[in-house]
Amino acid sequence: MTLEDAQRLDEADPLAFARERFSLPEGKIYLDGNSLGALPAATPERLADVAGRQWGEDLIASWNAHGWIDWPARIAAKLAPIVGARPSELLIADSTSVCLFKLLAAAVQARPGRTAILTERGNFPTDLYVAQGLADMLGLQVHAVERSRVADAITNDTAAVMLTHVDYRSGTCHDMAAINRAAHAAGALTVWDLSHSAGALAVNLAGDGSDLAIGCGYKYLNGGPGAPAFLFVAEHLQTELRSPIQGWMGHAEPFAFDDGYRPVEGIGRFLSGTPSILALAALEAGLDSFEGIAMADLQAKSQCLFQIFVNAVEARCGDQVRLASPRDPAARGSHLCFAHPHGYAVMQALIARGVVGDFRAPDLMRFGFAPLYNRYEEVWRAAEILGDILDRHEWDQPRFHQRARVT
Repeated sequence: MTLEDAQRLDEADPLAFARERFSLPEGKIYLDGNSLGALPAATPERLADVAGRQWGEDLIASWNAHGWIDWPARIAAKLAPIVGARPSELLIADSTSVCLFKLLAAAVQARPGRTAILTERGNFPTDLYVAQGLADMLGLQVHAVERSRVADAITNDTAAVMLTHVDYRSGTCHDMAAINRAAHAAGALTVWDLSHSAGALAVNLAGDGSDLAIGCGYKYLNGGPGAPAFLFVAEHLQTELRSPIQGWMGHAEPFAFDDGYRPVEGIGRFLSGTPSILALAALEAGLDSFEGIAMADLQAKSQCLFQIFVNAVEARCGDQVRLASPRDPAARGSHLCFAHPHGYAVMQALIARGVVGDFRAPDLMRFGFAPLYNRYEEVWRAAEILGDILDRHEWDQPRFHQRARVT
């Protein structure tokens, strides 16, 4: 593919209009939306309104006047078509780690007598930490197996199967429907982490028979750094499951101020404390950037961006790098990794040249494709710049080898 070919694809792109919904800096090719989404153009004004007018002028009356009290459910409803769920099955609440703790604890407590949480080796570390901490509290075991063995490792002792839908390093994607079927056949519940798939892939939680899921709001959903997470509880489980963090916002009558806890009916029982209104406002602006977008179209563009980049990098760089992600579109998410012995330094050299990706130990350069705003020309140019850096050994400078705290 030539530069002109890539430019023609941009001209014909049915999603090209969505790029105008974002504020993107000139001179940068941003391929890190899988880590922190770009700033939606509407977010600053939205935050200014909520802070200046709603909070500043209407003060505490805004809980009623502007419906703040309902925002965790109202804004979550905008996520429903993005993850293939009913609005009544979603809630914006807390961080991903806290949401995961809530749902994982609820799942294992709903399967008394079973003693194992099944996951995969190399799962995202915070998920493993949360599972281990919960297991230590409840006297359970965390059983971690290789990715290819997960379905076969589900037994009658498995309370919950906890998996990340798209691997944070390689981008390898689980067959959600198949794992759900295997878990249900053994009587176990599934808990999915959608942090690297929601907003980039055509996820179908309800259609694939998922039980529980969580995901962050700051990656492909463009909710801003530290944006609140979301949680999903299938409708048929909402009466059965209990949140382990029984906060007042999950009470049937929070302003009755009862001493005893009575959970509200439905998904709202998984609320705990007072929601972060400013953070919710930013996340809503991020979700609004998906208006009028079919997730199937988004995923198709993601796959095309992926293929163009891989082809261009391999043609330009040869054996200087190695693809460490699946080539099969059905087996991957919306980011990929190329391995290089000095991957960290090469990535820093790329960032210095205006191509922003990130690095994952030990040697992986990670590139994320956000189909709402990434262009075909950008990925073609990024491959050319990577080839030039490698040919010139431009990465081999002391400043590029110095590790920052965030990689």
